Amino acid sequence: MKKFLALALALVMALSLAACGKKADDNNKGDGDEAKGSVYYLNFKPEADKAWQDLAKTYTEKTGVEVKVVTAASGQYDTMLTSELDKSAPPTMFQVGNQGAVNSYGDFCYPLDNTDVMKEMTTQDFNLKNANGETVSIGYCYEAYGIIVNKALLKQAGYEISDITNFETLKKVADDIHSRAAELGFDAFSSAGLEASSSWRFSGHLANMPLFYEFRDDNVTSQPASIKGTYLDAFKNVWDLYTTDSATTGAALTTATGDTSEAEFGQGKAVFYQNGSWEYANLVTDTDKGFLMNADDLAMIPIYCGVEGEEKSGLCCGTENCWAVNKNAKEEDIQATLDFMKWVVTSDEGTTMLAEQFGPCPFKNAKTPENVFFADANAYTAAGNYIVTWAFNWTPAVDDWRAGVVDALTQYTVNGGSWDNVKTAFVDGWATQYAKENG
Repeated sequence: MKKFLALALALVMALSLAACGKKADDNNKGDGDEAKGSVYYLNFKPEADKAWQDLAKTYTEKTGVEVKVVTAASGQYDTMLTSELDKSAPPTMFQVGNQGAVNSYGDFCYPLDNTDVMKEMTTQDFNLKNANGETVSIGYCYEAYGIIVNKALLKQAGYEISDITNFETLKKVADDIHSRAAELGFDAFSSAGLEASSSWRFSGHLANMPLFYEFRDDNVTSQPASIKGTYLDAFKNVWDLYTTDSATTGAALTTATGDTSEAEFGQGKAVFYQNGSWEYANLVTDTDKGFLMNADDLAMIPIYCGVEGEEKSGLCCGTENCWAVNKNAKEEDIQATLDFMKWVVTSDEGTTMLAEQFGPCPFKNAKTPENVFFADANAYTAAGNYIVTWAFNWTPAVDDWRAGVVDALTQYTVNGGSWDNVKTAFVDGWATQYAKENG
């Protein structure tokens, strides 16, 4: 785990690393070769759909190569990928973001070790390999998430970021803001919606908090067959805060979407919003959404949950953003896809989009992002705070496990159910899904 934390720290702190990996002969075609074949990218980040569509159009205009981008709905990626891979014209480029996904989709993955796009990488620490040691998926960016704060609203309420150092102080500030919401004209938290486009923030990202601390205590370094739920009271602390100190509570949470929560924050109706670095472009530069928030008013703080020593925690940093290429696609489509990937990570258009949408990217030509959330991540690590790594990457049968957690959260939050049901979904659900996935 110490080694993993060190790797994550290096990736967040540095936007350009020394190139690594052995040289190999590569038969990929250069940019000047005659265009043929086509690309079908199944994208798993809805918030980046427009950026990918625009970039695909630009590449087609420049090269004549057709690039189709299809974006799966939130929480539906695995289901859609399984379906699309069975079709006669399957995706040529898709996401394989953790070892569980390698187990599920590795047989479809083209070995990337000797490709041009991999030669452009400055680190391979978060690339994924199959049982034969072949690189089957490459991490193309690194992200951070936590609680996004509107500092201007926080100041209007009489507080500064420095007033929040742990769960106790976060709750004190949020409780006060919520109690004065009518007077202030805004509430503490944006809605913690349980609808599919929002719930992943809690069944995945918030659930990472108890997983991270349990795995740290137990020195877990690979996917465990079972978990204990040692820190589920910490999970409950934050969930109760999110669903109490907000304008949206009770049954309304079942239909509150990700867009709803984003708009509440972007329109100045809430001080706090749990999400990640990928939201920067949506909040600051996306004219279609119309928020156009002042970057100087934004900050990201850790998800404080009441764990001892959390005053020295930093942001949650890692990646699930890993590209794979379909080895079962037509040869010319595989080549077209590899050429497109190289163009994305080397061209001005591609590297600009990656920096704006995704932040730090491990490629030689990567641009430095303007995203203030990465500056926050760097500041915490520079101050000696520990990084909260992405323990949820080890979740077995991730969609099914998360669905069970969301169902239990819904019963607890909306229907007056017991928190014990959440514990059961969390702990027993993990063991059940692990057994199914590993036979």
